[in-house]
Amino acid sequence: MMRKVFAAALVLFLAAGATAFAQELRYRSHLADVGWTTYVSSGRMSGTTGQGRRMEAIQLQLTGAPAGSNIEINAHVQDVGWQGWRPSGQVAGTTGQARRIEAIQVRLTGPIAQNFAVTYRVHMAGTGWGPWVTNGATAGTTGQARQIEAIQVLLHEN
Repeated sequence: MMRKVFAAALVLFLAAGATAFAQELRYRSHLADVGWTTYVSSGRMSGTTGQGRRMEAIQLQLTGAPAGSNIEINAHVQDVGWQGWRPSGQVAGTTGQARRIEAIQVRLTGPIAQNFAVTYRVHMAGTGWGPWVTNGATAGTTGQARQIEAIQVLLHEN
């Protein structure tokens, strides 16, 4: 009896979640000596760990969100500093210039920001995984010449 109740509750939860999460966040990274990785989503890792391979650019894509909604990323790049906010689909960082990304900020804008949040963390050279941060907070370091090597990003309800 308990199994049937649990199974029914799980089915209802999944059915409710399927309509609540029509948005999809995908992301990929451009790595030294590799180029662009394939897109990943749902908190999966993009980039590498343990290889000393710098991340040079990041691209986020948000689809299925209400009109006027966006996800934006700001990258702190070696010898450049903060680049400024880039909307969904645009590249943050550089390609072909051998410059490392040292820190990032990610935020939601428009109607989606009322009910959803974006949480992310980065893997840094010599440090490992940093803490999870949310909605525009800085992940990574500035002024320490420490490259980002991998990233994980989650889109979730508030």
